[in-house]
Amino acid sequence: MVTVLRRLALALLLPGLAAVPTFSQSNADEPPTFVFAMSLGLGVQTFNEPQPVTYQSLSLFPTISYGKLGAGLAITLDYNFTGLGNSIVLRRADWVPTSVQSFFQIYLAKIDYVRWGVPGDPVFVKLGTFGDLTLGDGFIAGGYTNTYFLPQDRHLGLEAGLNVASSNVSYVGLDTFAGNLAAMDVLGGRAYVLPFAATDIPVLKEAQVGGTLVVDTSASNFLQTSIEPAAVAPSSPVFVYGGDIRVPLLTDKDQVTLTAFTDVASINALSTGSTLGAEGRFANVLVYEAQFRLMQASFIPDYFGPLYDVSRQTYHDYVSSGITGSTLGYLVTLGTAFFSDKLMLTVTVDGPFATSATLPRLIYPELRAGLVVAEGLVPGFSFSFAYEKESIASVGDIVSQQNGSIAAQISFTSGPAVVSFVYQLSYVPGQVYNPIITSGIQSAIKLF
Repeated sequence: MVTVLRRLALALLLPGLAAVPTFSQSNADEPPTFVFAMSLGLGVQTFNEPQPVTYQSLSLFPTISYGKLGAGLAITLDYNFTGLGNSIVLRRADWVPTSVQSFFQIYLAKIDYVRWGVPGDPVFVKLGTFGDLTLGDGFIAGGYTNTYFLPQDRHLGLEAGLNVASSNVSYVGLDTFAGNLAAMDVLGGRAYVLPFAATDIPVLKEAQVGGTLVVDTSASNFLQTSIEPAAVAPSSPVFVYGGDIRVPLLTDKDQVTLTAFTDVASINALSTGSTLGAEGRFANVLVYEAQFRLMQASFIPDYFGPLYDVSRQTYHDYVSSGITGSTLGYLVTLGTAFFSDKLMLTVTVDGPFATSATLPRLIYPELRAGLVVAEGLVPGFSFSFAYEKESIASVGDIVSQQNGSIAAQISFTSGPAVVSFVYQLSYVPGQVYNPIITSGIQSAIKLF
């Protein structure tokens, strides 16, 4: 069954990859140029192994680009000095594999990225990490990330997008991803068509009809990382599939945009859920979204969300438990965006009006918040902050570390040098040292 699901998910990934050479020749409007650059990084990182251990770090980041093609390596030596003649000891987990899968996990992660194009191009392909992957409206995969276990474990994933257009009118699209190419566990994609694209009907012209499939071939896979090396029998696969319709009602980007959408989805053909919502912007400054959700009690919306990698086993067991009943729920997002999105603040809250569910995430609200001050708004300064929190039963839970994740970075740039202060808190169920907190100072110098 696992093999069949992996082949089915790979069938979604391959069309986007196969299309690269086809589109590479039709988009060469200007002669491509070759660029090579190298950066040197120095810093300090604290790892939980399982007790906190601090390492100095030395990194090299070589990158090349040629037209739409770009690639980069991230080669980092984490080391410390022993008391025996100040001998240098490297962090073994960065270089010494313990299995065939860990070999690929370690050495594929030395690839920082390989990309073709950028999101929105007719063809976009990127190997690397991603922090906010959403398919369609996010009812199945919303905000999924493969960076949860950084810096202990780095996963090389894949994003690919295909947009078939004629005369600047899109007709067919495909968005696919793989969370970890070394494990080939979380795989999926969304295919969509614009059935009325060739017409002049104002509302229906840009309407989309899509279908999404996401598979996790081993729901307990996160327990095999260096963070929690305990042997756990693999769970049976989880597959979530569904359909959606998106209809842009208002499309004036300078005044008001409003898109209505609806989704229906199923998890392992055991439970179903649906949502009806709308999203958009006002005056290109106010960001908003609202959803009304009707689900069976054993259905989990946004199944592949920001905290999925630490909730895999819990979600799998809950969906398989056969809890009966229903849930009426909501999702609300409000935010602001200024200076061409260089300053953004968004807050999302979702939860139930009434529910028969027993999973804490489905009983209590959850919160997502993000703040970004992009480079260029303030000379030499950038800042990012992301907060995820599930199962908020009381006001005190908002600041509790349990079921939460925090990531923050402050960077200062002066000429070719960048100094960054990094902080990350990751909640991992069952950890002796819980949550895992990593922090450090990173400095990079562009050599050429």
